[in-house]
Amino acid sequence: MTTLTTLSPGDGRTILLVVAHADDPALFLGGTILRWSDAGWRVVCVRVTDDRWDSHDLSEAETIAANAAEFRQAAAALGIAEIVELGYATDVLGDASEVALREHVIRQIRTHQPYALVTFDPYAMYGEDNQDHIKVAAAVDEAFWCSQFPLHHPEHLTAGLAPHGCFERWYFGRSVVQVTDVIDIAPVLERKLEAALCHQTMLRNYVNQVRMQARTGGWTLPMLDEVAGGGDLRPFVEMLIRGGAREVGQRHDLDAAEEFRVVRFGGLEGLLGRHGRRF
Repeated sequence: MTTLTTLSPGDGRTILLVVAHADDPALFLGGTILRWSDAGWRVVCVRVTDDRWDSHDLSEAETIAANAAEFRQAAAALGIAEIVELGYATDVLGDASEVALREHVIRQIRTHQPYALVTFDPYAMYGEDNQDHIKVAAAVDEAFWCSQFPLHHPEHLTAGLAPHGCFERWYFGRSVVQVTDVIDIAPVLERKLEAALCHQTMLRNYVNQVRMQARTGGWTLPMLDEVAGGGDLRPFVEMLIRGGAREVGQRHDLDAAEEFRVVRFGGLEGLLGRHGRRF
């Protein structure tokens, strides 16, 4: 069942967001992040890779620096309180140890003690062609469970951390196959757009990729040709951000929206209603 979700006041509680790439927060769920931060939630974002190869006509070192700086700018625009960088090489997480990546996430869960854990949906793989997203989804999903077991990584406990259980898990993706929660982002859509525009390096590289595909098919897109020649990126990004948000919104009679699959209390939420008490 899909629910139009009204976010409760955060009261300083933490949401831990784990993404693969710098532009994932703004593009996938920038409106919801803004609504969380506006409501008093403390959003911590873990970026797994350094996006070292996501540029056009820059060196690897220049690309790392540019994408890191633009990530910080976008995070500030979204109201993200803290960034954690894991520094994996981009686009090769398929070769990385999922167990090692999981340990990093468990450590962050135990460090920040979040109310909610947010990442890619490991089951929303229709149209998902990025192995980094898939690996992060699997590692974070299992980290949710393992972070609660004291025998997993006892070195964390020796360092002063403690097991922790997140109450909610929020999953997003290119196509969420079992939408449970919808966030109205119309009030913050323009701010989401501005955050997305911080990612000039990555988005110009995306434009270059799309132009190459179009040329192979015998097409040209004047809008993209202008961007590739150093023109303004804004019209293209406006089309992507506003168009995507409106398309999702139309499915739920909203002007603009983002969709999620949310699991509360490990899927045992009914147990709380029948036997639980608030403290």
